[in-house]
Amino acid sequence: MARWLAFAILALISSLAAAQGFPDRPIRLIVPLPPGGSPDTIARALAQGLQNAWNQPVVVENRLGGSQNIGADAVAKSPPDGYTWLIAPDNVFSVNPYLGKQSFDPLVDLAPVTQVARIQFLLVVNPSVPAHSVQELIALAKAKPGELNFGSSGNGSPQHLGATMLQVLTGIKMNHVPYKGAAPAIADLLPGRIQVWIGAANSLLPHVKEGKLRLLASTAPQRFASLADVPTIGETVPGYALDPWLGLFVPAKTPPEIIAKVNAEVVRLLGAPELKAKLGPQGIELITNSPAEFAQFIREDNAKWGKIVKEAGIRAD
Repeated sequence: MARWLAFAILALISSLAAAQGFPDRPIRLIVPLPPGGSPDTIARALAQGLQNAWNQPVVVENRLGGSQNIGADAVAKSPPDGYTWLIAPDNVFSVNPYLGKQSFDPLVDLAPVTQVARIQFLLVVNPSVPAHSVQELIALAKAKPGELNFGSSGNGSPQHLGATMLQVLTGIKMNHVPYKGAAPAIADLLPGRIQVWIGAANSLLPHVKEGKLRLLASTAPQRFASLADVPTIGETVPGYALDPWLGLFVPAKTPPEIIAKVNAEVVRLLGAPELKAKLGPQGIELITNSPAEFAQFIREDNAKWGKIVKEAGIRAD
């Protein structure tokens, strides 16, 4: 018992010493999505702020593939020393575990640090669709079951889940057309090859302003302050809410003292009014919490979407 206690004390001292000296070398921040999107934008803003605060390089690495699983797996299997981070979307934790066998368990092999953002998602249609509200879209889909095509960036993606939830809650039937990413889907949405899309506001609002797409509603539980005149889908369809999020993670078994230090600095940076003002118009709402609060949030989100994935019979690509 004495030897065990001495070992535990030495391990604690070592962990505290490591946290005090952290970071003393470059940090790698993996984003499992392409450059230019919301996760990449946030990662690069964080990297710049962290470099200024800690005087250490923070290198953003875009590692694509596997519905974001490839980048997440790389972080999960990295040394738990605090020098490899992941910024990932919710589907890695809430949806992907239900779509097939993974080479890692995101709920076990990755440690939550903090939620970093909510992403505004909108429901739009091609202007050729004779619907100017959610209610009219539902009526049209009921009158013509299976004739409206909705796109997504792949099976199990937020776009797929958002449209699937709408169908489950209203009893309508639309045809799913999966793409390899949002960009090619929007390219087909604009000329009307697909008619319905649920996706990130920053990629849609420019087309809405030009009259190339018609905005019907937002997917969030409440109206966005920046789009106060735009109703939510939930105002017409009770119980509907799609609220995509992004989070920061490190490998499991990273010392809690290091996680606490990373959390404190990231929360400070994301709380800066100038950064919120910069990202807000892009449909990015910065949000932070404690590691424990974030872990509980992920468990609840996983249970919610797991139920929907199973009931809808969604499968991996």
